[in-house]
Amino acid sequence: MSVAASSDPGASPPPPPRAFEVRRPRVLKTPLVFASPHAGRIYPDDMMAASRLDEQDIRRSEDALVDGLIERGRKAGAALVLCQVARAYVDVNRDPWEMDPAMFKDALPAEARSSARVAAGLGAVPRVVGDGRQIYARKLDFAEAQARIARVHAPYHEALAGLLAEARARFGLAVLIDWHSMPSAAGRAEARRGRPKPDMVLGDRHGASCAPGLTSLVRRELEAAGYVVSINRPYAGGWTTQTHGRPADGAHALQIELDRGLYLDERTLEPRPGYARLRQDLERLFAVLAAADWAAVLRP
Repeated sequence: MSVAASSDPGASPPPPPRAFEVRRPRVLKTPLVFASPHAGRIYPDDMMAASRLDEQDIRRSEDALVDGLIERGRKAGAALVLCQVARAYVDVNRDPWEMDPAMFKDALPAEARSSARVAAGLGAVPRVVGDGRQIYARKLDFAEAQARIARVHAPYHEALAGLLAEARARFGLAVLIDWHSMPSAAGRAEARRGRPKPDMVLGDRHGASCAPGLTSLVRRELEAAGYVVSINRPYAGGWTTQTHGRPADGAHALQIELDRGLYLDERTLEPRPGYARLRQDLERLFAVLAAADWAAVLRP
């Protein structure tokens, strides 16, 4: 859908166009960095040539429209890093060595590791889309996965790390908000367990990726706007918060999951009427974060 398919399925594909985009002021005005790892809509042609899914079905893993919801963070002074390549092609919120050996023709290196996510088909190169359907009609060469990591995953995280380092140098701290969406079914599952159905889930890796004051501030503002907020359940944060959240070093990372039912038709991936309200509420949150007294918020 974006780049020409190779006639040799084992050949390295050309780099996807605009693997990610950084939108930032020339000089950082706040320590805020917003990331959107899963809203990308580029499905490179080498992937589609190997896929058993059509162009609509393969989109079931997208955090559709999340990039648009956070775009107004720029008005508040946040720098944005937006992955443009689809999560189904390579998931930048996974350890790059989380790989499923069953997907590949050749044996994986010793560095490859399994996990519950890999077992579910959701490693760094996913085997399935969000509704569990298999993506590929053939096995991949491991070189294909290596190329995706090198061309998308690694530079994406280099860009994030660079912005966070710049923020720390300028302000003495950095605040990364990693924005995601979750299927409404995840919230319904929480309700079946006897818990409130969350509209949003804040993941701070159980306090390991940011100071508790950041989580508390965001929770307070979202609840004041009328949303039901859960902390670390069912999502506690991913590889991004684990990697870049280093509170002892002044780098704080919080993951926010938005219930897609608030703003999205989950079948067509088109915005629902609630999109405008959510966008306005998030814009108010962005303003609060931009004006925060971070020394007080992040005090141990």
